[in-house]
Amino acid sequence: MMKPARKPQSSAAPKVKRKSHEDKNQEARDRKRDKKRRGHAAGSRANPVMSQSDKNSAAKEKDPRIGSKKPVPLLKEGVAVTAAKPIKKAPVEQKPLMEPADELAMLENDERLDGLLDRLENGEVLSAEDQAWLDQTLDRIDVLMEQLGIGLDDDEEDEADEDMYRLLKGEK
Repeated sequence: MMKPARKPQSSAAPKVKRKSHEDKNQEARDRKRDKKRRGHAAGSRANPVMSQSDKNSAAKEKDPRIGSKKPVPLLKEGVAVTAAKPIKKAPVEQKPLMEPADELAMLENDERLDGLLDRLENGEVLSAEDQAWLDQTLDRIDVLMEQLGIGLDDDEEDEADEDMYRLLKGEK
């Protein structure tokens, strides 16, 4: 008996196409890339991926990192809410550093004041800064003189009384 040299080909079996060299290289690169990508995705610790079965149980369990949703009372119960009223402080009276008589004597002996008054008498025009300082100093001298009871009007009143007396007598 003789054996057949070849098997008979059946038309039912499809012919397997061999992969080209480029296809094999591409598959190898893909396998290498997949092997390289191990571990979890970025942010997976903070936002874990849950499967369908975990999603149902996750709705029941709360994340322990998130705090309580219960509202916290900021005020004690039973205490009425009142607006805070601003407290007005009494104005602090400033003690004068010097006695009025000493301050007046110091101002009358001031060289700058004398110089500015001399310039005014000579008809010079003062700068705005000098004029402001002069006015302020003269006002302070008037205040101190009133405090001490010194008046410049005493001589004028005496002259006015003499003038009235002369008018009444008919003298000129």
